[in-house]
Amino acid sequence: MAGRLTVCPTPIGNLEDLSPRARRALTEADLVACEDTRRTGLLYERLGIERPRLISNHEGHEGGRADQLARQVERGTRLTLVTDAGTPAISDPGFRLIRACLERNLEVEVLPGPSAVTTALVASGLPADRWGFEGFLPRRAGELERVLRSTETVVAFESPRRLPASLSALAALAPDRPAAVCRELTKLHEEVARGTLAELARRFRDDVKGEIVVVIAPAAGTRTAMPDTGFAVDALRRLVQSGARPRAAASVVAALTGTRANDLYRALTGREPRE
Repeated sequence: MAGRLTVCPTPIGNLEDLSPRARRALTEADLVACEDTRRTGLLYERLGIERPRLISNHEGHEGGRADQLARQVERGTRLTLVTDAGTPAISDPGFRLIRACLERNLEVEVLPGPSAVTTALVASGLPADRWGFEGFLPRRAGELERVLRSTETVVAFESPRRLPASLSALAALAPDRPAAVCRELTKLHEEVARGTLAELARRFRDDVKGEIVVVIAPAAGTRTAMPDTGFAVDALRRLVQSGARPRAAASVVAALTGTRANDLYRALTGREPRE
């Protein structure tokens, strides 16, 4: 009788985020495929669960290991797949093993659970109706320009060592673009910093520690690229304080942010715009 592959998310920081279903998958597994057996062994120890047999399934050998593990599921093994933290196959090993099991028509059970990607997206306060995951932020300026042209909110990982340089490069291209830097999500020193790319570049000029997720608002003028109205009204207020006419300035800001000129004028002046 064939076994089953259970794709099991593990906490990205706070152990209380482990669901009862995930705990059961960890407890009842005959074999656990891990990104790092030491990290998974420590998780079992912290949870107080008796540890089954662990086998490594990291990026370096996932291709060859996938067929081997799928054959074990075919022979009846209850296999649980985990990574060091979060949901397997989301910028972590797991995709090849899942495909190998599906190609053999084996049962694959995917449990919902912790993910730094979706946690950061919601915490950013940026549009979440259409979004894309970039993996790690690219290094080249041309690729960064592509990210900033996205018509969807962009979520990306970044290393703490690279964060200051990446934010500076992004701010040079789009200083006023709303964004968020989410650091150490669900952990003791969790931080969510929101602002423009220029503001965030100034805030994170020095060395940063921890795991980082960057969220960037979509390019202006797209359906989802409606930064919060307060951002647009603040931009309008600055233009008017500089001497611009309110109606004309509202039209300019509306075109740049995807908001409605009449709504901006009304929010700034408290009056209905005259036709």
